[in-house]
Amino acid sequence: MRIIAGEMRGRQLKAVEGMHTRPTSDKVKGAIFNVLGDKVLDSRVLDLFAGTGNLAIEALSRGSCEAVLVEKSHNAFQVIQKNLQQLGVNQKSRLFLMDAFQYIHRYPNEVFDLIFLDPPYRQELIQKVLQTLKEYSYLTPDGVIVAETAKDEELTGDIYPFEIRKTGEYGDTKVWYLQRMDV
Repeated sequence: MRIIAGEMRGRQLKAVEGMHTRPTSDKVKGAIFNVLGDKVLDSRVLDLFAGTGNLAIEALSRGSCEAVLVEKSHNAFQVIQKNLQQLGVNQKSRLFLMDAFQYIHRYPNEVFDLIFLDPPYRQELIQKVLQTLKEYSYLTPDGVIVAETAKDEELTGDIYPFEIRKTGEYGDTKVWYLQRMDV
């Protein structure tokens, strides 16, 4: 696993041992950032199921000004800490060892340009996060939520005030791009 573009291009990231963490592949990550384009520049990024920090660190490499990473696994948290230190981006990042939902409720006044959601598949966690985010103004008016699911999963139910703007399928992964409806 490596950073694929930006000032840290080619640098390696440490991975979490075992099968509990599923890092975003370089192919999927490249596709995500191609879709996001210049939205990454000077953005504030929230990575709610950070895993290895792969997506947030890629955003920092591509010009994001700040990343907040939230991870509830202690092992994954330690790997993220090492990755942030090794790449010298501690000053541009904040790392929290807690559940995504705890973070949202504990920091209700945060606002982000990009929100990455890559939770464990087939647990309907994205739907639950979207329902929780509705209660707050976490996303800037033109911000984007990037959510990853298994290819055969669907986002069902009421996701208002968000709407799906685009999807992409890459192997066994489906990526959803959501924005506020009023944009």
